[in-house]
Amino acid sequence: MLKKIKSWLLIAVMSAVFLSSGLTYYAISSLRLQPNSQEIVIQPKSGLRSIASQLVEQGVLKEPWRFILLAMVLNKQSYLQAGDYTLNKNITPYQLLLSLNHGKTTKGGVTFIEGHTFAQMLKKIEINDAVKQSISTMSEAEIMQQIGAPYKVAEGLFFPDTYYFDRNTPDTALLKRSYDAMQSKLEKAWLNRDANLPYKNSYQALIMASIIEKETGKAIERPMIAGVFVNRLRIGMRLQTDPTVIYGMGVQFDGNIRKRDLIADTPYNTYTRNGLPPTPIAMPGMASIEAALHPTVTKALYFVGKGDGSHVFSNSLDEHNRAVAHYQLEPKH
Repeated sequence: MLKKIKSWLLIAVMSAVFLSSGLTYYAISSLRLQPNSQEIVIQPKSGLRSIASQLVEQGVLKEPWRFILLAMVLNKQSYLQAGDYTLNKNITPYQLLLSLNHGKTTKGGVTFIEGHTFAQMLKKIEINDAVKQSISTMSEAEIMQQIGAPYKVAEGLFFPDTYYFDRNTPDTALLKRSYDAMQSKLEKAWLNRDANLPYKNSYQALIMASIIEKETGKAIERPMIAGVFVNRLRIGMRLQTDPTVIYGMGVQFDGNIRKRDLIADTPYNTYTRNGLPPTPIAMPGMASIEAALHPTVTKALYFVGKGDGSHVFSNSLDEHNRAVAHYQLEPKH
């Protein structure tokens, strides 16, 4: 009887060793996925057996039982998460288990760039295959209503940044994140603004920031450009800034701005109209917002580009005309 027990124990031990070594080999061996099996979906509320079956159906596993056993041995069966996943073709069952355990789902991403318009922003969302599309037929006012914003015009109200999100995130949710980020950052900056600025509210500061964003070639000059525009607003002088004219021209702008464009009146032509335009003209970054709220104290009323992205600033029209003659009219050698 004792011999039989010893034999059974030996068989049990040997079986455990073989099972353990076999499972270990399986756990660290590449699954060698085909391209059509690298993008997978695990349905919500799936248990271990269901997940293993889904992996078989999607060509990740040849059979489910070894994966199930591995998960149970490692006590991971209760922690596997649903979602969309992108798998490396050489992923091992153990690595797959860890990915499902940590919920390393496929992430989408989109970058909204300082100085871009709302139309350019929407185009980036439209071509992003990770975004669930729903607003393509909506008007701008309808889009703003969908994200709970009290504005009908969307321009400039979204914060430029890189946003990461789960695949199939609705476009409205992504827009709301960017909108909420801008509102939060703008209002915080507004509370810390310099005294006696010529803005009625934070929205007007945002309009100014968008102009600064489009006018600035060298980042260090933002506060100085803001100082010039603030001086003009204070004395009732027109802003006379080309980017607002270009924005008002819309699709008619062909890359060149002409005298006839400067005298053609639109709500955004700051050569023909006093004060700020009715809305921002682009997405300003945080640096431009800070410049609008903390402009350089200066007597300058004019600036002209030097051709390298920087500007010459002048206090008087005579000085400005000389700078224009030198940097814009003189032939370059």
